[in-house]
Amino acid sequence: MAQKEILNTDKAPAAIGPYNQAIKADKTLYVSGQIPLIPESMELITTGVADEAHQVLKNVGAILKNAGYDYSDVVKTSIFLSSMDYFATVNEVYAEYFKDNQPARECVAVKTLPKEVNVEISVIAWKA
Repeated sequence: MAQKEILNTDKAPAAIGPYNQAIKADKTLYVSGQIPLIPESMELITTGVADEAHQVLKNVGAILKNAGYDYSDVVKTSIFLSSMDYFATVNEVYAEYFKDNQPARECVAVKTLPKEVNVEISVIAWKA
């Protein structure tokens, strides 16, 4: 039977609620939604949606690395935007991180996101 392992790293923002950065169950890693917080200072990136998306994906990458995974192991992403007007910009940034064997994904606009950010991304990764 697979064990559930809780994973957290100081290379990504600390959880701002009752959750963990990631949970590993057998070969699958579930990464909680990341927002554009700078891990060291817990300050938000507010210099534009492209910068927000980069910080979000850097945070995701730090969590993946801590668990022994990388972007190529991601099988599913969920992208939440404050407006679909940001879709093209976030898509461009996203393509820089997911170059080959892109994961399945959805992208939705929501009314609000934590701390009034414009981008939140969660991922599921799997390794053989």
